[in-house]
Amino acid sequence: MAAGNPNLKSTSTVAQVRRRPDARSNVGISREQIENRNFLQPQGFKFNISRAPNVAYFGNAVDIPALNLRTTIQQNFLKDIPQPGEIIDFDDLTVRFLVDEDLANYMEIQNWIRGLGFPESLDQIYDFQDQTVGVADPSLQTGMNIYSDGTLTVLDAQNQPNFKVVFQDLFPYSLSTIEFDATVSDVQYFTAEVLFKYTIYHIRDIGCC
Repeated sequence: MAAGNPNLKSTSTVAQVRRRPDARSNVGISREQIENRNFLQPQGFKFNISRAPNVAYFGNAVDIPALNLRTTIQQNFLKDIPQPGEIIDFDDLTVRFLVDEDLANYMEIQNWIRGLGFPESLDQIYDFQDQTVGVADPSLQTGMNIYSDGTLTVLDAQNQPNFKVVFQDLFPYSLSTIEFDATVSDVQYFTAEVLFKYTIYHIRDIGCC
């Protein structure tokens, strides 16, 4: 809200929802200075997808997806005022990996997508849900067994685990092309890119849940 402007009318409902109750005042919270002066390195990471372990093993690039808070406009006769919305859009998780000679890791993703889309028969999604690879305890599964959790572990300057990014309910929806080319003179190894949707991700300390 543009506090202090007498020409702007307050939307009390939104303000009440966003304001912490008085009984839980945040007065006294201090801001700590950064103690670790080392910079984050792009090479220091390990990635694991429970349902696609070979993709994770050969992975050579992964990102922490961007997030975007939707906004709304408070109309005013002087100037429209942007206001924070209440929905956050999370970008896709992108993973790039080296393709092994037997296509084992590539087929992990392709079979996953085929199981979700069942292009030939319903048996494909039924059989896919019966799989137990990457499922911690199949007996505890509820609903459709089609998702997987993933964890990105980021290393510090001494290559020790520093923090982790935990993705919930991952599923792939796009797998890149593999293009063979007889005109290439030097040996080049195939890489593939897969895009995942997910419910949410959390950045946590290593010792956390």
